[in-house]
Amino acid sequence: MPLDPEQLEEAAKRHLWMHFTRMADYATHDIPVIVRGEGPWVWDVKGKRYLDGLSGLFVVQVGHGRQELAGAAARQAAQLAYFPIWGYAHPTAIELAERISELAPGDINRVFFTSGGSEAVESAWKLARQYFKVIGQPQRTKAISREISYHGTTMGALSITGYEAIREPFEPLVPGTSRVPNTDFYRAPVHGDDLEAFGLWAADKVAERIEQEGPETVAAVFLEPVQNAGGCLVPPPGYFARVREICDRYGVLLVSDEVICAFGRLGHWFGSERYGYQPDMITVAKGLTSGYAPMGALLASDRLIEPFLHGRTSFAHGITFGGHPVSSAVAMANLDIFEDEKLLAHVRSNEEAFRSSLRTLEDLPIVGDVRGDGYFYGVELVKDKATRGTFNHEEAERLLRGFLSPALFEAGLVCRADDRGDPVVQFAPPLTCEQEHFDIIVQVLRDVLSRAAALI
Repeated sequence: MPLDPEQLEEAAKRHLWMHFTRMADYATHDIPVIVRGEGPWVWDVKGKRYLDGLSGLFVVQVGHGRQELAGAAARQAAQLAYFPIWGYAHPTAIELAERISELAPGDINRVFFTSGGSEAVESAWKLARQYFKVIGQPQRTKAISREISYHGTTMGALSITGYEAIREPFEPLVPGTSRVPNTDFYRAPVHGDDLEAFGLWAADKVAERIEQEGPETVAAVFLEPVQNAGGCLVPPPGYFARVREICDRYGVLLVSDEVICAFGRLGHWFGSERYGYQPDMITVAKGLTSGYAPMGALLASDRLIEPFLHGRTSFAHGITFGGHPVSSAVAMANLDIFEDEKLLAHVRSNEEAFRSSLRTLEDLPIVGDVRGDGYFYGVELVKDKATRGTFNHEEAERLLRGFLSPALFEAGLVCRADDRGDPVVQFAPPLTCEQEHFDIIVQVLRDVLSRAAALI
């Protein structure tokens, strides 16, 4: 017998260990239980409707309730529910790998499937290390990433992650990682009046870090096209072109972490396309299946697979559910929807309307900056707009967790109030959304932020 709402609540509190969640918060509060979705909307167990302004977790690109994807999963499960790709292959993994390779930029023609984004990043670092060992440069093991960045939670991906608060409980982590400045122009430490100069300064910090670490020891640089943690930090003009040149100069691999940014989030198949740079590897997940089945992948250039095509050498890495037949079938159907409904063009034609709608909030005293691209935006909150003064830890705690998160949800909007860096509210709605949904987001946000400003 299915559980009723009260039984679900009780069972969740007794048995479910939620991710990145302060479990003590629910000792005296209900756990939100979401039971259904359709388009950009979800409903909780009590029947209340919410606009999913975050696509679940930057995932549900084509919206909820797509029968095409459910049907693809059912048909594949009935035919071949599971078989590994450890020395074998099956049609859906083959077809999906070919299709992704055709979409990927440049000479990226190999697809190593994983279960999700953290595993994709983990795989990229492992491949970089083994690749250099195979070609006779075994000292190249280190990875460089940006401050505050988030690249995943497995131990390797966590070690690359630049957000210290989630690293600290698990230290010591994998050695050999270091950080460079991110591209937060709103709080630029130098060249605060010149976006392009700031971008080149930030890029050149990658070269400085490579020199400090010893160029012969650095394997890869991991960068997101738009950095999520910190609040949708967009690359300045010229930034990625300079980073690409630096990586080439020192023989370092450039990994574009596109777990969020790939598959339409920025109006292109890949974020690297939008910003005009050619990575050596791309990590993906989330939007690949729009969340209808778990899947991630590491996409690699021809030169990275080449040493593994001869003799007895193999990439000594594998994942049980990598290339899962059902997930592969769902991904294929998901990409069909992208193409049939022209979702990439839809995002590009509507992104300015989304940006303009959010920027109407800039008259609020608590709104300091609105930034992002495509369907991926952050609204940074400030204590003092004139000085860009931010909140201390306790103030941010009261603002985000004490008021904003519950108030926004109560108002029927799913989004993310985040303090990895300075406090921001983030939005990444399904790619099917239009002006009517932008208007709802802004209406709710204006009301809740106005109340927050009054409280401050």
